[in-house]
Amino acid sequence: MKIGLYFGTYNPIHVGHLIIANHMAEFADLDQIWMVVTPHNPLKKKATLLDDQQRLQMVFLATEDYPKIKPSDIEFKLPQPSYTVITLAHLQEKYPNHQFSLIMGEDNLKTFHKWRNYEVILENHDIYVYPRISDEPENVELKLYPKIHVIDAPIVEISSTFIRKSIKEGKNIQPLLPPKVWEYIDHNNFYRK
Repeated sequence: MKIGLYFGTYNPIHVGHLIIANHMAEFADLDQIWMVVTPHNPLKKKATLLDDQQRLQMVFLATEDYPKIKPSDIEFKLPQPSYTVITLAHLQEKYPNHQFSLIMGEDNLKTFHKWRNYEVILENHDIYVYPRISDEPENVELKLYPKIHVIDAPIVEISSTFIRKSIKEGKNIQPLLPPKVWEYIDHNNFYRK
């Protein structure tokens, strides 16, 4: 089975994440998309994150009506901060019959050469790239690499940071969130302080 791994802190998950995940599930040659909830991205401050289980619950609520999209807590059991190369090695060992690929935004591809052991990832895994608007210079050399697949997906410019800030300011951002995720956030008073 071909699994696309879509990593994120999902703090919170929003409709932009779902649009990309569903597009990859339907239009790329992947059988399933696993939305891997990252406990601690080395490039983000942990203090701004909701609890791991709360973020996993939001991904579960957001994806339960999408049979090809699954929440994953695989990184909760691994050393932190989380490095993709370690997660991929762990998954390959745990699920030897699955073929794992990465899903990333074009902005991440531009800085991919800074990732820990990125050469190992590139050698062993396909990477599916969706378009993003970014000021970083384009990495043309990487885009031409045979394991890099640039997918013509919708450009979605919604960020979790914007959502958290808007909730704190008392704005109505319901259309940006799956309904069950909005209910969960509202019920628990998340991001208001």
